[in-house]
Amino acid sequence: MNTTSPTRVVVVTGAGTGIGRATARAFAGQGAAVVAVGRRPEPLRETAEGHPGIHPLPLDVTAQGAAEEIVRTALTGHGRLDVLVNNAGIAGGGPLGTLDRSTLTPLLETNLVAPVLLTQAAVPALRESRGVVVNVTTAIGQRGWPGSSVYPATKSALETLTRCWALDLAPDGVRVVAVAPGAIETPIGEHMGLSPERLRAVREWQLAHTPLRRLGRPEEVAWAVTALAAPEAAYLTGTVLPVDGGALVT
Repeated sequence: MNTTSPTRVVVVTGAGTGIGRATARAFAGQGAAVVAVGRRPEPLRETAEGHPGIHPLPLDVTAQGAAEEIVRTALTGHGRLDVLVNNAGIAGGGPLGTLDRSTLTPLLETNLVAPVLLTQAAVPALRESRGVVVNVTTAIGQRGWPGSSVYPATKSALETLTRCWALDLAPDGVRVVAVAPGAIETPIGEHMGLSPERLRAVREWQLAHTPLRRLGRPEEVAWAVTALAAPEAAYLTGTVLPVDGGALVT
């Protein structure tokens, strides 16, 4: 009789760069089949290079019907879904007095609406597998970020959803947890269009508020994501784990 456990199937959004890329590779390194979702095909190909367990899915998570397509791809290609990692996110915004709908809408759609719709679409499959949802938030959502309130606000909302969904889905054996990264070495600043001078200023502020006095690596966040999603973490739900070099204790 074959007693080998089935391969876990993982969906990672925002998998083209940074934390998402590291997370997709970490799960693939554990033998999982990973559906790597991102807007741009070329970065996804780079994520999958040398990792045959990673299956790129170029798709904008905010597009109409994207949630259903992502779940359908996982089920059609692999027959199950065990872990959903809501990692896709964008930063930006600005201080009060500079905000308008064109600034707010992409932040809300990407960081909040898309994870809600994708998790909702994934719940039936996660119930079948007694799976796990891992939301990637931000440590500054629990502190504050001068001059840019909307981005951490969206991530704080995702932490609240983590706790609420943990209660909603516990009777079905589905766990919901979150990882809250601090200052991590990713291209998010470049994606925001920050000038080199402005990016240096942001990094200096981050380092000044990080007791370990260094930026984290995407792989360190990926370790936390995979650890919270592991079967050995089966008694954890509603947990939000900071991976921030001690920033929250300052």
